[in-house]
Amino acid sequence: QVQLVESGGGLVQVGGSLRLSCAASGRTFSGSAMGWFRQAPGKEREFVASIRWSAGNTYYADSVKGRFTISRDNAKNTVYLQMNSLKPDDTAVYYCAATANYGLKYDYWGQGTQVTVSS
Repeated sequence: QVQLVESGGGLVQVGGSLRLSCAASGRTFSGSAMGWFRQAPGKEREFVASIRWSAGNTYYADSVKGRFTISRDNAKNTVYLQMNSLKPDDTAVYYCAATANYGLKYDYWGQGTQVTVSS
């Protein structure tokens, strides 16, 4: 059974940094894409960043380019989201997600971790 467990959320001041982690288990993810999404109160869930597990190709939403960095540690089966220069608009529940091997749709989701940026 696939499990994605996020950690690292919390309360941070404007301009601060946080690193989110997503520990993946239950199968091999070498053919998958791993993504981070977020959902703010009253808004729809939106894409933040993704990475192809094997090749390491990364993609970012325009709103986070230059501030957020997605990476993965193959040995630990863990994906990270380093978030710098945080803004109040970054406040949201952040979710980790995974596609099936060689799939395009995110089929697996974590429970989410809250990030709050205070001004």
